[in-house]
Amino acid sequence: MKYIAFLRGINVGNIRIKMTDLKSAFETMGYQEVTTYLQTGNVVFTTNESMETIKPKLEKGLSTTFKYDAYVLLYEFEVLTNIIAQYPFEKDDTHHAYVIFVENSSSMDLLMALGKEVGEEASRIAVGNGVLYWKVKIGDTLGTPFAKILSKAKFKSVVTTRNINTLEKML
Repeated sequence: MKYIAFLRGINVGNIRIKMTDLKSAFETMGYQEVTTYLQTGNVVFTTNESMETIKPKLEKGLSTTFKYDAYVLLYEFEVLTNIIAQYPFEKDDTHHAYVIFVENSSSMDLLMALGKEVGEEASRIAVGNGVLYWKVKIGDTLGTPFAKILSKAKFKSVVTTRNINTLEKML
């Protein structure tokens, strides 16, 4: 089975991991056909293990290897095609198109409520299947009230954001 792991919070702040070292760590844990994309912790790999087995094994192995609290959001690779295809907003050259991967429905509901509270219009944030879609003006990503919500500690282990262009390249 082919999977994709999104690592949360690497190569920002003090957590620096080379992609060659990340690939090696996955291979050491027994995963095959390991490929990394960009420097943000996007890893595609194959295994016969179940998702329930993989996630804790990865988090423990990465935490031990790289000496940080590893948070991994894990998906079957084929799910990525549907996530990209369901992006509900029109793409243009003045906005970033993001997919916010959310590990559980309670966090998703809370993020949607908080997004509405801070004025994220319905035309810029939408619920998908296990993800949120977000369209934000280029240059405003980190400064928006919604971005500040996404970076809160309570979401650290259950949320990670990727640009849809990156996801398309991964396919």
